[in-house]
Amino acid sequence: MGVSNTIINLLIYYLLVFLGCYYIIANIIGFLISVLNAYYWNNKYVFARNEKNNTPKKLLKVYISYGSTFLLSNILLYLMVDIWHVSEYIAPIINLCITIPLNFILNKLWAFK
Repeated sequence: MGVSNTIINLLIYYLLVFLGCYYIIANIIGFLISVLNAYYWNNKYVFARNEKNNTPKKLLKVYISYGSTFLLSNILLYLMVDIWHVSEYIAPIINLCITIPLNFILNKLWAFK
C-alpha cells in the first residue's frame, strides 16, 4: 500500500515540476492526493478492523499524522534544493527515506489505533 502512495506522490510531483510548477507547490499537491490514496488503502486493508473505520475523524487523524512528516519533508526539501543545491528531482527521494517510516509509525500507533 505504501508503495502505491509513494508512486502517486512522486508521479504528481515530477509531472508538476516538469510542467514548470514550483517544487514546493508540486510537493503540496502530491501530498494532498497521495494522502487520500493512503487513507483509502490503509483503512480498507492495512489497518482494517471489524468496526466502522470510515469516519471523518479518522481521515483528519491521517492528514495530521502525514502532515507532521509533510512539514518536515517541506523543510528538508527546501534545505536540500535551495541551500544545499541538491536537484529538485533527487531531493524528494531522499525525503522519502525519512518520512515513510515516520508515517507508518504514526498511522499504526495513532490514526488507525
